Amino acid sequence: MISPQQIQQILFLDIETVSAHSDFEQMDAEWQELWNLKTRFQRQDESPEEFYPKRAGILAEFGKVVCISCAFISNQNGHWELRMKSFSGEDEAALLLDFANLLERLPNFRLCAHNGKEFDFPYLSRRMISLGIKLPGQLNNAGKKPWEVPHIDTMELWKFGDYKSFTSLRLLAALFNIPTPKDDIDGSMVGDVYWKENDLNRIRVYCEKDVLTLVKVFLKISQSDVPADMEVLISDSDQS
Repeated sequence: MISPQQIQQILFLDIETVSAHSDFEQMDAEWQELWNLKTRFQRQDESPEEFYPKRAGILAEFGKVVCISCAFISNQNGHWELRMKSFSGEDEAALLLDFANLLERLPNFRLCAHNGKEFDFPYLSRRMISLGIKLPGQLNNAGKKPWEVPHIDTMELWKFGDYKSFTSLRLLAALFNIPTPKDDIDGSMVGDVYWKENDLNRIRVYCEKDVLTLVKVFLKISQSDVPADMEVLISDSDQS
């Protein structure tokens, strides 16, 4: 069982991503060709134009980060708190730099996300590198052995060695009787909310709900004595 002291050095996070352009036609000819080549075995009967708004946001070469929400657990004189902060905005480079600076101030913190090892952590790393941002220590895995990488993945924890199993955060929330964060939008709707509604605040709220659910799921899986109903303190979000 992970100790309460160790839990206080975990940064829980979730990211929201969208396509780099509002639609396929906004890319120049070279990037359209690259998209066609990248997705030719995934599209089945769909055209590159039809497939672009559905999948570009999850590929770091063709997408961008529009929100990062993160939180850590703190014990203040016996009172447990969850302190949360979000980074969101139109300027991806600025929000990623702000997040990287936060990680540099928390060098001993481990990162935790659901399916983070397959998505959140590599996506953040790829976008930072593509924008010329120095990787903070928690994301710089070069030369590290697997057990030296400071990442926690709740989906991996739930597998218990069963590598063919994929379990969504929503399913685990239902299993543990945790209120679902999908009460407004879900991941498939983020692109439309961003490009068509221009509602970053709605995306930020959704992202923060996911982080809160992530924390509660982690506490259940780790069988921690830390109370899941702790007070949640949300700092003013950084908007770029």
